[in-house]
Amino acid sequence: MCLSIQNTGPRLQTSRKCASCMSMSSGAALALATSMAVQNSSLSKLQSLNGIFAIYKKQGPTSADVLNTLKKALLKEAGVANPNPRKRKKQPLKIGHGGTLDSNAYGVLVVGIGEGTKMLTTMLAGSKKYRAVAEFGKATDTLDVTGNVVEEKSYDHITKEAFEEKLKQFTGEIMQVPPLYSALKKDGQRMSVLLKQGQEVEAKPARPVTVYSLSLQDFSPPYFTIDVECGGGFYVRSLVDDLAKALSSCAHIKELTRTKQGQFTLEEHALKEDRWTWTDISQALQPCPKPAGQQKNAKKAKSKHKPTSSESEGDNGDQND
Repeated sequence: MCLSIQNTGPRLQTSRKCASCMSMSSGAALALATSMAVQNSSLSKLQSLNGIFAIYKKQGPTSADVLNTLKKALLKEAGVANPNPRKRKKQPLKIGHGGTLDSNAYGVLVVGIGEGTKMLTTMLAGSKKYRAVAEFGKATDTLDVTGNVVEEKSYDHITKEAFEEKLKQFTGEIMQVPPLYSALKKDGQRMSVLLKQGQEVEAKPARPVTVYSLSLQDFSPPYFTIDVECGGGFYVRSLVDDLAKALSSCAHIKELTRTKQGQFTLEEHALKEDRWTWTDISQALQPCPKPAGQQKNAKKAKSKHKPTSSESEGDNGDQND
């Protein structure tokens, strides 16, 4: 009996330890399962966003860099560990922007998320508004302040009246040569990248662009400020360069701001970085229109079921694009 008692003691202790380990393992597994469920729920909520919205792009980073920062912030909020927004394959979040804004420029950058990325082509072709501050007397290879000075000319002969008169020639349907340093591509590579690599690049041929309005806001030589509303494919840098040449001088852009794109304005719609969250974006989101097939099915469903007044208001709200 004594032997039995002595041998049983360690077995009981071992059993208790095993039971404790099993209890701890079960607790850890439950916590892990709960954490994964919360993460999946947050990611599903993020993936349910479909539409377009506007963010504020600051001066310095490229439009692609800003988009990657936004994507990383949203995935991190959803609990995705170490998100790499630059990887194209198996991305949990589909996102894109509706028109490149120069790295030196800032302002409205329209973003499409989910099915909203399919709406971005209309944003590319739609109207945009810019405010440009430029300097007479110096031309740069990039046509803005980031480039090297390649030419200097006098500007003392330019009057405010002559300037405003010349603006009329650049309003309406005009022909414009895009800048060499641009996002346009040659043989699959950006022209700006090829130039930085020391390769020779020929200018793209002039193409038709539209200027809806063009006005002088300030004239304090050598500096001047203009507001321009234009269509897709337009370069404000080229406008400033062409305008100065038409006045027998040269100029480059010092500061460029996109103040409006489509229905999105800088003051009312552009979300700054501290508001790049699911809550803020879901509130600012302009939803995608329903596909034609879904709209037909919805009409069939409505014919079978007459909605109450509250349901009718909900339907109207969904279609308010």
